[in-house]
Amino acid sequence: MKIHKRLHEEGTKAILITLAIIVASVAIVNWLWPKQTVGHYILYVFEFVVLILTVRFFRVPIWRKTTLAENAVLSPADGIVAANEEVFEDEYFHDKRRQISIFMSIYDVHVNFFPFDGEVTYYKYHPGKFLMAINPKSSTDNERNTIVLKDKKGREILVRQIAGFVARRIVCDLKAGDEAIAGEELGMIRFGSRVDVFLPLDAEVKVRMNHRTVGKETVLAVLK
Repeated sequence: MKIHKRLHEEGTKAILITLAIIVASVAIVNWLWPKQTVGHYILYVFEFVVLILTVRFFRVPIWRKTTLAENAVLSPADGIVAANEEVFEDEYFHDKRRQISIFMSIYDVHVNFFPFDGEVTYYKYHPGKFLMAINPKSSTDNERNTIVLKDKKGREILVRQIAGFVARRIVCDLKAGDEAIAGEELGMIRFGSRVDVFLPLDAEVKVRMNHRTVGKETVLAVLK
């Protein structure tokens, strides 16, 4: 799925609803209290800020250039590295992997990107809880999507989209057999969330804890 729009299609309904609520509230306030006061102006500023933040949340960074480097695994999301540790991955690999977790605040771009070229070999949606995305248990307990990608050399990585406390919708329409192209859209998570990446243990990690990542630009790791 190629990205050519500045606003994600998922934002259309949310933006229109927000705009309708703002127009209705302004109309009601001015009908009940027609004389303009400082309170009116505070309301106008507040609602303008809400509208801008809503529009900004669904922005798509079409101006970015995908970092193309041999054996590189790119960041699938904007955010802060919240975990970088060796864990046992028990859904697909059933062995130890290097887990890098990226926490996305409500201010980050929420489109997710393919981290390298290859093919989708596994996809599964899991219903679950809505714990704070920064919580380590969110990786296994929260509503989430698991996507496994394989490159031409047969190397596989697992990307997991995780809904957070505020997030209530994970957007992803992939299926096994789909082509993965580095930097193209993988999906998105609405209103704050987390993305986990599970790498082979011998991958050379290029980020550190609390490192700020930029989706499809930051190199997370280099595969052997």
